[in-house]
Amino acid sequence: MPGLVPGIHVLLSMERKDVDGRVKPGHDDNNEEASMNMNIMNVDYSTKIPNNVNLSEDRQVLKALEGWHPGYIDWWHDMGPEGFQQSLVYLRTAYSVDPRGWAKFDYVKMPDYRWGILLAPQEENRVVPFGEHYGEPAWQEVPGEYRAMLRRLIVIQGDTEPASVEQQRHLGKTAPSLYDMRNLFQVNVEEGRHLWAMVYLLQKYFGRDGREEADELLRRRSGDADSPRMLGAFNETTPDWLSFFMFTYFTDRDGKMQLHSLAQSGFDPLSRTCRFMLTEEAHHMFVGETGVGRVVQRTCEAMRAAGIDDPNDVAKVRALGVIDLPTIQKKLNLHYSLSLDLFGSEVSTNAANAFNAGIKGRYHETQIQDDHRLASDTYPVLKLVDGEIKRVDEPALTALNMRLRDDYTQDCVKGMLRWNKVISTAGYDYKLALPHTAFHREIGEFKEVHATPDGDLIDDAAWDKRRNDWLPSTADGDYIASLMQPVTETGEFASWIAPPKVGIDNRPGDFEYVKIET
Repeated sequence: MPGLVPGIHVLLSMERKDVDGRVKPGHDDNNEEASMNMNIMNVDYSTKIPNNVNLSEDRQVLKALEGWHPGYIDWWHDMGPEGFQQSLVYLRTAYSVDPRGWAKFDYVKMPDYRWGILLAPQEENRVVPFGEHYGEPAWQEVPGEYRAMLRRLIVIQGDTEPASVEQQRHLGKTAPSLYDMRNLFQVNVEEGRHLWAMVYLLQKYFGRDGREEADELLRRRSGDADSPRMLGAFNETTPDWLSFFMFTYFTDRDGKMQLHSLAQSGFDPLSRTCRFMLTEEAHHMFVGETGVGRVVQRTCEAMRAAGIDDPNDVAKVRALGVIDLPTIQKKLNLHYSLSLDLFGSEVSTNAANAFNAGIKGRYHETQIQDDHRLASDTYPVLKLVDGEIKRVDEPALTALNMRLRDDYTQDCVKGMLRWNKVISTAGYDYKLALPHTAFHREIGEFKEVHATPDGDLIDDAAWDKRRNDWLPSTADGDYIASLMQPVTETGEFASWIAPPKVGIDNRPGDFEYVKIET
């Protein structure tokens, strides 16, 4: 997003290890982003809009973006983090797209953040890696026959970026520490930059239609009755910090999968845009994984200190001022199921068309050992057959959403293994688990049925009776809300969350990550 004010604020040395987890890519994904072979490409800060796409020589697009910029700043003041616009925040800002070191840290007021347009370097002789155009040179301009399809995908991706900022705008007021507040604001400003990335593509490659779509991205509002965001999960509220951590773990992970698929695109500017966005996105999932992990850790520490042997004794655990494991499981159930809906229907001709066109590929497309055309391949899809949930082989082309969702589920499991390790190390026989695919669905094969977290189909009456056992109840929400008291003393943390193992940018535990304006 914007915030394009002259003068880069980042002057610190890049010699520190990337304890933030994301100055160098790959902490979340075993260096897979680094493997994209990005070469050094420094960012030009001489223009109002920082960029590495030579905007100073593209006056028409630069003028269009400068015209969009004031509306963005207005949106940021209206819908960005509430109450902290004048606070100095210790943020990272990209100065390069070199994977060996691409960002620097310093204090900056969020409206002065240097939002910009950053694309991964162009790969020489890159070809379309899948679909009917497999092996042809990648496109540097939009193919006329795919213009509407490409624009739609870019708009949908772009719409999610400001939506999450809007959902999280009140959370700063209840931050459990300055460390967590800083992480929230880092996520917010980078979602803003991702919006700028999509707007650049719309402005440069789609003419008047693109400019109109860019304006609409600032007009819609998360949860607005008249002009909501385009995807359901981005119209939900984020009422507390456990919800924020779950969102950044599960919903931002959907974003990772979608960006990986678009990074395979035969439209090279989109591919390059998404490849660098993935570098930043990894930090957001880091915030989610470590955030939930720290909540789990603090709960286990409190139970052990109090001599509580049964983690299911919710009343006793809550009396300690921490979040009980069953409620954490309910929040997990909610955010995972909402995120599954973001993948769309299991069988989709739209997904098949985008693949055939060479616009949106599969996760790790180039690493898959097949013909990358899928004309005669099949893929197993979970479907409702005669009242039972069964796997049915469907044409692989139309089952692409299911395949991407399966990849997502496998990726989700990795962090959960670490959460469960915390629980078992504390001596408790309790495991957090992903609910069944059919649980709590609003889109796709199972939207018309009710299923338990174990995947057993049940009727409406049974669902109504047990719903609060599986999803957060009003009472659960009220209890969590009661814990959301701000902690703004340097080096202090709320009673319900453990401190991090290391600080951002290797900073000490008492570092003042946010200098709050009073």
